[in-house]
Amino acid sequence: MSVAASFVQQGKKIVAIGRNYSEHAKELNNAVPKEPIIFLKPTTSYVPSGGNMEIPKGVVAHHEVELGVVVGKRGRDIPESEAESYVAGYALAVDMTARNVQEELKSKRLPWTAAKGFDTFTPISTYIPKEQVSNPADLSLSLKINGAVKQDGNTKDMIFPIPRLIHHISTIMTLEEGDLILTGTPSGVGPVVPGDKVECTLKDSTGKELATLNFNAVQREGGYHYKPE
Repeated sequence: MSVAASFVQQGKKIVAIGRNYSEHAKELNNAVPKEPIIFLKPTTSYVPSGGNMEIPKGVVAHHEVELGVVVGKRGRDIPESEAESYVAGYALAVDMTARNVQEELKSKRLPWTAAKGFDTFTPISTYIPKEQVSNPADLSLSLKINGAVKQDGNTKDMIFPIPRLIHHISTIMTLEEGDLILTGTPSGVGPVVPGDKVECTLKDSTGKELATLNFNAVQREGGYHYKPE
């Protein structure tokens, strides 16, 4: 199995994109960015489909369903015209966010790694080889909590398309095989609480299901405890 196909075990980094759907930027009262906003998540935040996503005490956890792009080979300063050749495959992901932690850190103009970096805060589907995805710029992403649809978007609404993201990231940091790019979330983000059952699907334009991602939200025992100031 290639490093890309086993990216959850062997990948070195998760590069996430903030505010890449204008409706989501609006719902958080954020300006639409002039270039992609990037942040990193640790690979220790992965939890495979079927697992438990642990919410630390005091944390208001929000779901953000996203298309993940799995990098297939090492590259730096990748031109947009060649970006597609650096894609090995895809995955369906949820970028869990400790929203109250993030808002306090943002209000102090501090980095918000803690809000994104908790263990189990990147639920992830199985790997989808590139050959199974005819057009990554027209995929529907949906997320349900306890059977109720909360997010239902399409990758065609991205502000910065995948080739632009690959180019931009690779001008800042070298991309390596097995790295995951989280391409941003559509609108509809909101809370997940212990006891919730979360179900996500990725479909192509014909309605064919490419991936599912399911997880249970549980209260984390011990560890971090958020206390607002």
